[in-house]
Amino acid sequence: MRETAGDVVAELEHVCVDFGGERVLDHVDLRIRRRDFLGVIGPNGAGKTTLLRVLLGLVRPTCGHVRLFGQELRRFRDWHRVGYVPQKAVAFETRFPATVLEVVLSGRAGRVGAGRRFGPHDRAAAEAALRTAGLWELRDRLVGRLSGGQQQRVFVARALANDPELLLLDEPTVGVDPEGEERFYGLLRHLNRERGTTVVLVSHDVTAVAREVSQLACLNRALFFHGPPEEALREGAVERLYGTRNLVVAHRH
Repeated sequence: MRETAGDVVAELEHVCVDFGGERVLDHVDLRIRRRDFLGVIGPNGAGKTTLLRVLLGLVRPTCGHVRLFGQELRRFRDWHRVGYVPQKAVAFETRFPATVLEVVLSGRAGRVGAGRRFGPHDRAAAEAALRTAGLWELRDRLVGRLSGGQQQRVFVARALANDPELLLLDEPTVGVDPEGEERFYGLLRHLNRERGTTVVLVSHDVTAVAREVSQLACLNRALFFHGPPEEALREGAVERLYGTRNLVVAHRH
C-alpha cells in the first residue's frame, strides 16, 4: 500500500544532537506511522530519552529536521495531539496532597490556559481518561497512596486527558511490580489497537518491549534497525546493539 503524508505522525530526518562537544544522536532517520506501537531500545547513554525530548521540542537538534503531523517542529502548535509520560513520573513524595482525579485533570491545563478554571468539558475529558485507564473507582484516592503500577496509569490517564494521537513514554515500568506491569501494558495495547493511538515506548526491558510492540527501533546514538521485532531478532540487530549473543527475547502478537 502506498504511503501518504497523513500516514506519518512523526519524522526525524538526518537528526544530530551534540551535548558538550559529544554526539548523542548521529544522523538519525526515523518515521513513525499512524497506529504504530514503536519500542525504542538501546544501552545506557544510547540517546533514547534525548530522542523523545527532540520529538517534544525540548532539545534542539544540531542538524537535521523534525516534523510532527507533517509540520516542521518549529511551527508545530497543536501540542494537545501529543501526550508524554516522562521517566520516573511517579517519583514524588507519598504524602503529596492531590487526588487521582486532580492529577488527571491537571493534564488539561495546557488547553485551559494559565489562571483559568476547569470547566465541565475538562472534567468530562478527565473522567473519560480515568475510565480508559481503569482508575475511575480510585478517583478520590490520594495518588501518593497508590501502588507504583496504579500511579503510572494515573500519569498515562493525565496524558490521555487531551485525547492525544501520539503518546510518548519514557521507561514507564521502572519500579512497577509484574502484576502492575501486565495491567499497564494491557492499557497500552488497548490504546493502540482499539483507539488507534500511536505509541512510542522507550525501555531497557528488551524482552517486554519485543513482546508487546509492532515496530522496534534499535538505537545506540545511530539507528541500528527499525522494523518488526521478529525481523530484528532474525537479523541479529538486538545482539549487535548490546554486544552479546546471550540475550533471550520472546515476541508475541
